[in-house]
Amino acid sequence: MAYKVLSKGLFLFFLFIAANACDCEPQKDNPSILPPPIPKPNVIYKDVRTKHGVCVRIYIPKSVEPNQKLPLVVYIHGGAFVILSAFLPPYDDYCYWLAQKANVVVVSIEYRRGKGYPIPIPFNDSWTALKWVASHSSGTGPEELINKHVDFSRVFLLGDSAGGTIVHNMAMRVGLKKPKGLKITGITLMFPYFCGSKPIGSVEPVNATLSNGCGKIWLDAGGAALGLDNTQVNPLVDSKLSQLGCQKVLVIIAEKDYFRDRGFYYYKTLSKSGWKGKAEVMEIQGQEHDFQLYYPYSKDAQDMLQHVISFINN
Repeated sequence: MAYKVLSKGLFLFFLFIAANACDCEPQKDNPSILPPPIPKPNVIYKDVRTKHGVCVRIYIPKSVEPNQKLPLVVYIHGGAFVILSAFLPPYDDYCYWLAQKANVVVVSIEYRRGKGYPIPIPFNDSWTALKWVASHSSGTGPEELINKHVDFSRVFLLGDSAGGTIVHNMAMRVGLKKPKGLKITGITLMFPYFCGSKPIGSVEPVNATLSNGCGKIWLDAGGAALGLDNTQVNPLVDSKLSQLGCQKVLVIIAEKDYFRDRGFYYYKTLSKSGWKGKAEVMEIQGQEHDFQLYYPYSKDAQDMLQHVISFINN
């Protein structure tokens, strides 16, 4: 199976190759350079270019009844705002598992990124795609699969690393803008990428080199004009955090992840902000940032997936 025995170095090499894929069929001209995606015998999937040009991949369990409505998970992938793709492993694999095991519809967003598409384009593309999804809430949207099979009373956003950052921001926009047809039940942030100009926690104050390097991710991806304390990347200083537009939040952190403390303090700050929802944090001992991408079949990765499924279906 894809990535079961790949070394971490080789895995990262493949991800680098896919860095600037921004079409609905990334790397179509040379697919042999990437590991093959896992087969998808148990889901219907379809790639769609939305009205405004942002691409999404839709996954629906084949077991669904003709007019059965399922919860919706909108997935936003990570990659430091510049690399990786919704249409390639490991995210294509993860969304397949999620649709099948959780019995949900998954819409995975292929936002533009990398050279020529700096911040805030990944955020704005994700918002465009989310509003496109919401256009189906009355059952008259352009994609019949969503019209027929999505229960818009159970909508979840899920993202890892930089995708977790974007997910938080999408929930903030929903809370502040209240777009028609879009109410979010919950969001899951897996190892979210947050930073700030002032060190926090136990690691940042004693490792200036690493701290500066992590901040550089945001700055180099187009965030230099905004700075490290812009609320999009540093929600700890956001006076409007209590307006987060969802009912519940799951934050997943890893013991050895450099961003562990940022994720934990996000959970604590949100809980004390006056926000009316319910937040929980799951810490995975002994693991590093986004470990599930390298070791998707490990016990910790599978336990994490089951926790996410329980969060969605409870």
